[in-house]
Amino acid sequence: MIPGSEAVSAPPVLSVRDLVKRFPGVLANDSISLDAMPGEVHALLGENGAGKSTLVKCIYGFYRRDSGELLIDGEPTEIRSPQEARSRGIGMVFQTLTLIPALSVVENVALFLADLPAIPKLERIAAGLETLGERYDLKVDPWAQVRDLSIGQQQKAELLKLLLSQPRLLILDEPTRVLAPQEVQGFFQVLKRLVDDGLSVILITHKLNEVLECADRITVLRQGRVAGQVERTDATETGLVRLMFDRDLTIAPVSRSTAESAEGPPVLELQQAYTRGEGAATSLEQIDLVIRPWEIVGVAGVSGNGQKELGELILGSAPCIQGTKRLFGEDFTRRSIGDVRRAGVAYIPENPLAMAVNPHMTVLQNMAITQTRRYSRRGGLSIDWQAVESDTELTWERLGFRVPPHLLARSLSGGNLQRAVIARELSHEPRLIIASYLTHGLDVQSVHAARAALVQARDQGAGVLLISEDLEELSEYSDRMVVMHAGRIVGDFRTADADIYEVGRLMTGSQFAYG
Repeated sequence: MIPGSEAVSAPPVLSVRDLVKRFPGVLANDSISLDAMPGEVHALLGENGAGKSTLVKCIYGFYRRDSGELLIDGEPTEIRSPQEARSRGIGMVFQTLTLIPALSVVENVALFLADLPAIPKLERIAAGLETLGERYDLKVDPWAQVRDLSIGQQQKAELLKLLLSQPRLLILDEPTRVLAPQEVQGFFQVLKRLVDDGLSVILITHKLNEVLECADRITVLRQGRVAGQVERTDATETGLVRLMFDRDLTIAPVSRSTAESAEGPPVLELQQAYTRGEGAATSLEQIDLVIRPWEIVGVAGVSGNGQKELGELILGSAPCIQGTKRLFGEDFTRRSIGDVRRAGVAYIPENPLAMAVNPHMTVLQNMAITQTRRYSRRGGLSIDWQAVESDTELTWERLGFRVPPHLLARSLSGGNLQRAVIARELSHEPRLIIASYLTHGLDVQSVHAARAALVQARDQGAGVLLISEDLEELSEYSDRMVVMHAGRIVGDFRTADADIYEVGRLMTGSQFAYG
């Protein structure tokens, strides 16, 4: 059982004192200090690259700190590995979930537990999972295959896996990043139950509204240092932004498109298109969709209803088994991904590490891999790295953010990885941009920069498909919106005419409009 609430005078579960962590050419954490108290949510805020993920990975033993001190219950301690962290009562849920898709939930949990016997008693573990699931409203079928679970259910399984090992401190790195809007409030209720039982939580998020809703204390990092620490009762969105960036943010108003008057063919035409879903993928049926130049088309829908597969259909990674796909007036129904990319299609996927980069290459190398024809020299025997770096610098300057170019992609935080992919995909004037969950993992400033870049691309004549579960984002930045449910487009309308409640009903399948 998770320990009950401690007395108010109890020492911090964890104290960090003057922690320093360096990487080659980068001082990621510079003398950081903070306390995690029993029965509280302590939020970590900061722009991408501020050092949040590095800090918690040092606490969890994933990285070795260069100097500084960790104290548990006031006593100095060494944590040299995640296994040692778990033995001291510290658990962590990473941005990228670590479950094995081919195994069941209970099998994943059994592999995680310490002192696993040669023949684990899965029924006993499953019973423990069901008990914890009832207590914290984290109900997941212990015998379900992980590959058959939604992302939200997988995250519940990750939490249950940690809770079964009886932690005292939970570190959650961007936990709402993978959740649909209707799942976020349920997650906050789970957090409340956990801290009511005395658990300490360190929460990394970029969403200021979430911090103001669920955190008890907030530590803001800026350029690897602590910029400020505030109680939630004293925190405001404006004040937190100023701490994060040392200035206020100015957001330009968003103009609407005049795509109806655009000349030339649409950048995309899908006519009665079908795909065959493999495994957990959703099959698409009767997809009719047109995107014109100078237009942003938003795609709304609850996760798992075909939004990801729609992007893959356009890109060509999901074959069109029936119907037609035309790009820029040409038939691309049977054309390869390479042909689609060379025609001028940019793709920002929902999972950059799995779908957009080589984790063992540097940021700069990843910037070049989709443009090898542009940068190859001597008949393809060499790459003009100076040209790659020059183009990359120009793109970062235009977007207003940058990523260390010589770090390996696998060493980047989720936000920095997303920034690198956005910069690469928008660097060479694409004609059609597929942006899936564009702002996942981004800090406030980068969110505005990325959205502004899409608007700028549209205003220069590109068509944009913006896939998001953030209805506020879609309402503000889309010129037209379609709604997906169960692999079909069930609504299509001008955003200015949209009724947000009608959109919600269509997303959840309570009302259909197939036409």
